[in-house]
Amino acid sequence: MNFCILGAGAWGTAVAVYLSRAGHTVTLVPRRIEHALALSSERENRDYLPGIQFDSNMQVGCSLRPVLMECDYVFLACPSHALRETCRQANSFKEDSWKLRGTIALCKGLEPKSNLFAHEVMQEEWGKNIRSGYLTGPSHAHDVAEGKPAAMVLAMDCDEEELVDLQSNLSSPAMRIYRSEDRVGVGLGSCLKNVYAIATGLSDGLGLGDNARAALLTRSINEMMALGVALGGERETFFGLSGFGDLIATCMGEWSRNRTFGLTLAKGAKPDEVVGSQKTVVEGYSATACFFEKCRDLGVEMPILSEVYSILHKGKAPSLAIADLMGRDLKAESESE
Repeated sequence: MNFCILGAGAWGTAVAVYLSRAGHTVTLVPRRIEHALALSSERENRDYLPGIQFDSNMQVGCSLRPVLMECDYVFLACPSHALRETCRQANSFKEDSWKLRGTIALCKGLEPKSNLFAHEVMQEEWGKNIRSGYLTGPSHAHDVAEGKPAAMVLAMDCDEEELVDLQSNLSSPAMRIYRSEDRVGVGLGSCLKNVYAIATGLSDGLGLGDNARAALLTRSINEMMALGVALGGERETFFGLSGFGDLIATCMGEWSRNRTFGLTLAKGAKPDEVVGSQKTVVEGYSATACFFEKCRDLGVEMPILSEVYSILHKGKAPSLAIADLMGRDLKAESESE
C-alpha cells in the first residue's frame, strides 16, 4: 500500500520506519520544511528518534499535494490540538487525492475546547466518505522502530472486508494487528490512559509504594470503563490492547512522557511551567481538562481523574488529593465509581 504519515515526532517517525521496512511505499511529512530537509539529508530523526536509520525506500516529503495524490491511507501523527488544522491543510488537496480511502489517527488526545475525539474531528473535516479511525495500543516508539515484537489494535468505520485487508497490510512478523469496530472505546482508551500515567508518576514520585500503584491502576481501568460505556463504547474494549494494555505500558514504562511528568510534579514543580518548558507534548495535561468536562456534562463520577484535574489545573497539593481519595465513602467493589 501507499501510506503518508503527517507529523514527524517520535511516534510518527517510528510508524513510518516500520511500514517502510514492511514493504510499503511510505512518505513521512514533517510540519516544518527545515525539519524535512534535515531528515532527508541525515536519514535519521535526531531530534525525536535518534539512532534509528531510515531505509533507502522511505521518503520524506516537503509538500502535501504530490504525497497525497497516490496515497491510500493518511496517518495523522500530529499533537491532538493541531489535528483539525493538519486535516484542513491536507483536505485542501482532496480533489487530487483520488486513491485516498481513509485517515488513521496516531495522536492520543481530545481536541481542546470542543472535547471531540480524533475520529470525530477527522470525520468533520474529511466527510463521511473518507473512513476514519485509530491505530493504537502499547507501543514504545523506539521498540517499534527497532522491530521488537508488539501488538496493536486498528479501529475503523469501514466494512469488514476492507478492515481485514488493512489489518493484513499493517501486520508483519514484528507487529500483530487486531481489528475493532469500537472507535469510541479504542479512541478513549488511547488518550485517557495518559491521565492515569500522570497519576502513577505522582504516586511513584511521592514514594507511595507498590500497593498504592496496583490499587491506582485497578481503579483507573474501572473509571475508563465507566466513562467509555457512558459514551457508547463497548466494555470489552477496555480489557484489550487500547485499554488495559496501553494503560499498563504508559503507566509503567520508563519512557512514558506522562509518567515522567507526574514524577516531576511530585518533586514540587508547577504543571504549567513544566509543560511550557518541554519540546515534546504531554498529551495528558490537556486531556485531563477535556475529560473532566466530559464527565461533568455526563454526570459520570471519576474520582482519580477529578483529583488529577485539581492538581494540574487548580493548584491542589498532591498530598491533599491522596487524602481526599482515601477518605471517600466506602462501597462495594462492583460499584462503577
